[in-house]
Amino acid sequence: QITLGHETGLGAQCLKCKDKCEGFELHFWRKICRNCKCGLEDHNVQTTTEDDKKIGKLLEDTKYTSLIAKLKTDGVHHYKRNVVTLTNPVAAKKDVAIKAVTYEWTPPVPNQALAVRYIELLPKEKQPLAGTVGAVYRKKQMAKQLPEHDQDPAKCHELSPNEVKQMQQFVKKYKDEALGVGDIKVPEEMQAQNKEKDPSEAGDQGATATMEPLGNKTAPSKGAAYSCYRCQLCMKEGDPAVYAEHAGYEKLWHPACFVCCTCSELLVDMIYFWKKGKLYCGRHYCDSEKPRCGGCDELIFSNEYTQAEDQNWHLKHFCCFDCDCVLAGEIYVMVNNKPVCKACYMKNHAAVCQSCQNALEPEAQRVTYGNFNWHAEPECFLCSCCTKCLIGQKFMPIEGMLFCSVECKKKMTS
Repeated sequence: QITLGHETGLGAQCLKCKDKCEGFELHFWRKICRNCKCGLEDHNVQTTTEDDKKIGKLLEDTKYTSLIAKLKTDGVHHYKRNVVTLTNPVAAKKDVAIKAVTYEWTPPVPNQALAVRYIELLPKEKQPLAGTVGAVYRKKQMAKQLPEHDQDPAKCHELSPNEVKQMQQFVKKYKDEALGVGDIKVPEEMQAQNKEKDPSEAGDQGATATMEPLGNKTAPSKGAAYSCYRCQLCMKEGDPAVYAEHAGYEKLWHPACFVCCTCSELLVDMIYFWKKGKLYCGRHYCDSEKPRCGGCDELIFSNEYTQAEDQNWHLKHFCCFDCDCVLAGEIYVMVNNKPVCKACYMKNHAAVCQSCQNALEPEAQRVTYGNFNWHAEPECFLCSCCTKCLIGQKFMPIEGMLFCSVECKKKMTS
C-alpha cells in the first residue's frame, strides 16, 4: 500500500521561500512541495513523531533494539531518543533565575555528564539544543541522511512485487552488515576496564573488546595519545570518544569527526553505515550500492533505467521538473541541476533580451553582460543611440544600454 503521507505538513509555511510558497503540498511522486519545490524539512512542520517511527523501523531486527520500544497506542516501534533537560541557577541581578535547557537528543549512556560533554565537543551550530539552529540542523540531517524511502517499500512509488522483494533483501543485508549506532566511551576508562577483565571474556563483549591506543602497542600511561581515526590528532585525556562496532574497537573518533565520508556531515544521532573502512550516512551508503533516481529520489531496483546529465532516472521519471511531462526525445534545459522542458523554460526560467524584451530561447546565441542579456543578432545587439550593430565591436555598457562611442553615450545621457 502506498503511504506517501500526503497529509503530513499540509499547508505548512516554507522557511526558505516564506510567503512565496502557498504552503506545503507534497508532489504526487517527488519528495518535494508542489508549490515551491523545497523539501518537507524546509517547511515549518513538526516531524519528531514521524522521525521516531522511522528510526524505530530502521533499528527493528537489529542488535540495537534496546534503543526502540513498541508503544501500546499504535503498536509501532518508536525510537527512544535520549532527551536531557538540565536546570542551572543563573544569577539575574539580586534574584536567582532557573534556566532550563533541553537537548533533543544525547548519546544513550548512563552517565549524563558524559553525554553532555559529548554534545559540548560538537560544533556550536550542530548541538541539538531545543530552539536553536543546532536542532534545525539535526532535523534536516535526519531527513537527508535517513530517508524513509531507502528502507520502507511502502514509502516508495509504484514498486513492482519483484522490486519490493529486492528492496526488502537489500534492507536486510545492510542491517546485518553495515548499520550501526556509535558508542561513547572514555578511552582511558575503557582500557582500564579491559585490564581488569579476563582476556577470554573480553572478546565476547563488543563494547569492552581488547584495544590499544593507536600507534602505541604498550599499555598507556597517564596522558597517552589515542589518535582519532579521521583526523589522526590525539584525544584529550578524559574526553569521550566515539566507537563503531563494525569498525572494531581499536578505532575511535572525536565526536566532531564522526562524519560521513561522502558529505562530511555529522552522522545524525551517531547512526552510521560501515563499508570498506569508511563511515557513511544512510543516504550515501545506499548511493554506493544502488543507483538513485534524480526525479523521485528513490533507489532504483529495476533493471531498466536511463542515465542523463550525470544522474540516473526511472524511465517514467525523466520528466520536466515544472510540469511533469515526459522528456524522452524532447528538447530540455537543465535548471539548477533539474531537467525542464522547453515550454516551461521559456515561461518560467528564460532570460529576457534587453533590447526586444522577448525571452531568449535555450539554443539562441546571446551576449551576456552582468545581469543583462541580448540576442546576438544585428537587430538586438546594437548601439542605443545610433543603432549601429555592435557584434564583434567594442562597446560601452551603461545600466542595460549599449553605446558604440563616447559621443553616443553623451548624447543619450546628457
